[in-house]
Amino acid sequence: MTEMKKPKIVVIGSSNTDMVVKVPHIPAPGETILGTGFMTISGGKGANQAVAAARAGADVTFIACVSDDSFGKQALENYRKDGIDTSCVKVQPGTHSGIALINVAEDGENSISVAPGANSWLFPEDIYGFEDAFDGAKVVLVQLETPMETVEAAAEVAHAKGIPFILNPAPGATIPVSLLSKVTIITPNETEAAILTSRKNFSEKDIPYMAGEIFDKGGTTVLLTLGSKGVYLKTFDFEAMIPGYKVKAMDTTAAGDVFNGALAAALAGEMDLNEAVDFAQRAAAISVTRMGAQPSAPNFDEIQHYQF
Repeated sequence: MTEMKKPKIVVIGSSNTDMVVKVPHIPAPGETILGTGFMTISGGKGANQAVAAARAGADVTFIACVSDDSFGKQALENYRKDGIDTSCVKVQPGTHSGIALINVAEDGENSISVAPGANSWLFPEDIYGFEDAFDGAKVVLVQLETPMETVEAAAEVAHAKGIPFILNPAPGATIPVSLLSKVTIITPNETEAAILTSRKNFSEKDIPYMAGEIFDKGGTTVLLTLGSKGVYLKTFDFEAMIPGYKVKAMDTTAAGDVFNGALAAALAGEMDLNEAVDFAQRAAAISVTRMGAQPSAPNFDEIQHYQF
């Protein structure tokens, strides 16, 4: 792998505090089970991706919204410790900062409930107000835990400034064609790809077709993420499965976020697409061997040198 410069990227998205309970298995509806441990950890897809990108070698500006409560204050302090520019994080009094309740099972699987709180107060006018923060950015990275119109505003600004725009369509949602047309790279997992292609049932053989349908909707590069199996990549002139890395999973909570943050950092650092995908897959694989969302994100040297 090549060495990267420290490029600027902008991440726009959610900031949550994760309340994590370790459980023997994910509880069924109506079932009460006893956990074996509890942690409070900084999370939120936007924040996870910002932290992952910063540790993977990028100079990150984070655009988000928190409350003035203790969770929001702690989150800002944590982001600054990772060298993230928080000058564009809006503080919204009178609501609560985003909260996620997470069960993590012994096999590494998880179930998550989110109360967005202040994340819902990040509006298009905030994005336009922070437009200068996009200057000099090599990549803009966004997810769907803030209002869709805010995501569209971010895409608009990135498009106008000629900055590549990565959309991680998570949580899964139907995406307006007007937004897809401004996306450079889209990174759904299988479930999100099924939503984007209106499939209720799908199997492994449907993966190339789902990637093709998403590509046809926006003409964008599609990275369909399949966990340890790898990534199905479709571009204008290339289509193939890029194998992933198999590890013993402890917690899969933020694997997708680490993948996206590392991918953005690698592309901004001028790695080619295939090399950047491999770099991101290495980062994601390392993250699932550790507990927690942001604490699991590896740094650049770990990603480069980890022995699988």
